[in-house]
Amino acid sequence: MSRIGNNPIAIPEGVTVTVSGQEVTVKGKLGELTQEFDAVSIVVEEGQVLVTRPSDAKDHRAKHGLYRALINNMVKGVSTGWTKQLELVGVGYRASNQGNKLDLAVGFSHNIVLDVAPEVTVETISEKGKNPIVKLTSHDKQLVGQVAAKIRSFRKPEPYKGKGIKFVGEIIRRKAGKSA
Repeated sequence: MSRIGNNPIAIPEGVTVTVSGQEVTVKGKLGELTQEFDAVSIVVEEGQVLVTRPSDAKDHRAKHGLYRALINNMVKGVSTGWTKQLELVGVGYRASNQGNKLDLAVGFSHNIVLDVAPEVTVETISEKGKNPIVKLTSHDKQLVGQVAAKIRSFRKPEPYKGKGIKFVGEIIRRKAGKSA
């Protein structure tokens, strides 16, 4: 029994969900997302989406909760959107952006310039006395996570001083270092 898969997905005001063949499309005020599916059946009725599986085969059980979660993320994305924030921890670490071009200075001999996907909105926040923050916003949860992971991979946080690019709220396991 999939506890996640059995929960119905409530469709908020202004969002439409259509199923055609093996593809589900979700439209809302922030955009449109599509997802192909198999091994489950998706029914839209009375302002909610129901995902059911034909049998208790291992493949069907696995995909039941998966597609329910993906469709739920799509519905939330087109109605409210998804946001990830990254914090640059280190002396001299800076971030700036012009449109969707992100410019990072994270301790290398050169700045890293990243062209972010057009569906993702980039915003940099730099306040005096605080670490710079890069804010990513989009209707596609998967794309926001992928871009955030790419930015984090340029300089992962290290365990001794905690320097690097980390998610806001992420806890880094610290090591004591050399004892004299």
